[in-house]
Amino acid sequence: MHKTAGYHRIHAEGRSHQLRRRVALEAARLISEHGMRDYQAAKRKAAQHVGVSDEGYLPRNREIEEALREHQRLFRADEQPRALRARREAARDAMRFLERFEPRLVGAVLDGTADTHSAVDLHAFDDSPEAVTGFLRDHGIAFETHARTLRLDRQRSAEFPVLRFDADGVAVDVTIFPRDALRQAPLDRVDERPLQRASLAAVDAMLASMRDRP
Repeated sequence: MHKTAGYHRIHAEGRSHQLRRRVALEAARLISEHGMRDYQAAKRKAAQHVGVSDEGYLPRNREIEEALREHQRLFRADEQPRALRARREAARDAMRFLERFEPRLVGAVLDGTADTHSAVDLHAFDDSPEAVTGFLRDHGIAFETHARTLRLDRQRSAEFPVLRFDADGVAVDVTIFPRDALRQAPLDRVDERPLQRASLAAVDAMLASMRDRP
């Protein structure tokens, strides 16, 4: 009896792992090939494609990120590094332009999963969002405005203004925070830890490292 129960438990765990893996791989394909950047939306669409309806079989965001890196290594080995470099260069240029607002790079361009569908995600800091919009207008930069809801911690969320503009064919999203938000980053969608941010100096160092690679 105990051996039979143990076998069924192991079999169920193996099936769960296989289904989660299939959903994660399909979500990675949707992200890489169709530009879906919302992990929640990607995993739910992937689950539909795979035929999984039980939410217990949905992979964690970290599993999707790992599957995305694997997909890029297997199917985008030449294209993805070029796209990443171009977006890091665009990030550096945009951060130099916005230097008075202490910009920080976040997201896929920072963590290395950016591809041709990815925007450059920047955080900028000023107690008056109008200071940033006015700065762009003064320099003749056309932009669109929208809003983004971010989790500040496990209990709180808040909405922040986002400005999107084009930099030589690369989309740049600038989320505007008050200046004191430099001390505490919002939570990462992948692991619910404070979001990693990179300064202009760090982006320069990343680009130098990419140039040094064979």
